[in-house]
Amino acid sequence: MDEDAAEVGWLALLRAEWIPALAALLGGVLLHSMNVLLVATVLPSIVDEVGGAALMSWLTTAFLAASIVAASCTGPLIAFAGAKRIFCAGALVFCAGTLLCAFAPTMYQVIAGRFVQGFGGGLLSAVAYVLVRNTFPETLWTRVLALLAGVWSISVLVGPLVGGVFARYDDWRGAFFTVAALAGLLAVVAARALPRAPVGSSEAVPSIPGRRVALICLAIAAMSLTAIARLPVAQGGLIALTIAALAVMLRLDRGASVPLLPSDAFSLRSVSGVALWIALLVSVAFNPLQLFVPVFLQRLHGFDPLAAGYTVATASMAWTVAAIAVAGLSDGWSERMIVIGPLAMGAGLLGIALAMPDGPVVALLPPIVLIGTGIGACWAFITRRIMNGARPGEEDIAASSVATVQQAGLALGAALAGLVANAAGFSVGLDPAGVARAAFWVPASFIAAAAVAGIMGARLSVLIKRAG
Repeated sequence: MDEDAAEVGWLALLRAEWIPALAALLGGVLLHSMNVLLVATVLPSIVDEVGGAALMSWLTTAFLAASIVAASCTGPLIAFAGAKRIFCAGALVFCAGTLLCAFAPTMYQVIAGRFVQGFGGGLLSAVAYVLVRNTFPETLWTRVLALLAGVWSISVLVGPLVGGVFARYDDWRGAFFTVAALAGLLAVVAARALPRAPVGSSEAVPSIPGRRVALICLAIAAMSLTAIARLPVAQGGLIALTIAALAVMLRLDRGASVPLLPSDAFSLRSVSGVALWIALLVSVAFNPLQLFVPVFLQRLHGFDPLAAGYTVATASMAWTVAAIAVAGLSDGWSERMIVIGPLAMGAGLLGIALAMPDGPVVALLPPIVLIGTGIGACWAFITRRIMNGARPGEEDIAASSVATVQQAGLALGAALAGLVANAAGFSVGLDPAGVARAAFWVPASFIAAAAVAGIMGARLSVLIKRAG
């Protein structure tokens, strides 16, 4: 262990040679994460000018789909060009997609721009984890990862704020021009600040994993269609198709010469494999909080959109506070946090399920904060185990897989939440009775994901002890 890092803790990150790189990584993740809520804020203005109200959901779907595909392809791209070049390329691609949105005359072009944006953002988010490993000593990984997690919380505040300023003056294009300028600036800063890393042969063209990417796209399409499928049987079939496509993709990936995921991904016999399971499950469990709780607060308790949004944002802030608070814990405590964190999320989901339908409203804030605290207490430690548990030669692939699995978990959680909500009657005219039933069953249904993540955490602890 690095004794200097252990002694000074967070101050170790303030070395002159690390500050520019840290700023670039944090900027990349913020750029990617803030745009979901920024676009949601200016969306009414976009629809008023270019139309396409029926296509609104595809702005998010296109962004998320492209992000997952980009994150999945990060490993081969890094092997070909190096992490620094791919990070800079991600910023430039993001800039190009943002400009495409800014000049868009129709909703279809806005969607196309969002797809390009999402691909660039997916590269930024996934490569950031690889660069943490390549830039900082292992003793500081947990602290840097805690800061990256904190950026997602900051984006909950920054995204609506920036979007709201431009929406107030009915200048949604100005919001995109501003973000494009920030993306271009990030590319310049990253090119100067990030460390150089070995790259593959410039004569070798990276193999495009066509079948595996196609299966990922099929899974994304199936998940997205669950939002518009009306029959529970159709929704269940689409969920099953999603899981089957991902399972086949994983099987093909394990035999590939250039894998998208570590060769032991989701294995129950390896540290990295179990840690990826935990990352997937806690991402699934966190999704209903962001997706449905704001609607429940508005429909059942009379919150206005801004108040509902910032109430849910307390979970993200709790994530940040918890991540920073536990970053310096010993290895023994870090293993405990990987068990305690998911169980705390499960307790928070239970609290929301019990209090949301009938109140009292004051009883909702503690479980919302508990969910954020739970994921914040364990996320950086989960990520670290994925990275340092990788098999020799797969370190970069393991690091880049974190973003892929996180976004896949969020997408799968969204599909499952929509299925449960519709089955509970949420889609029937948003009548109070249907909303109240959904307000119980949506959070209650995800307690199982958090509980299984806690059990996986105990399994991970056993594997770590055996390896040690």
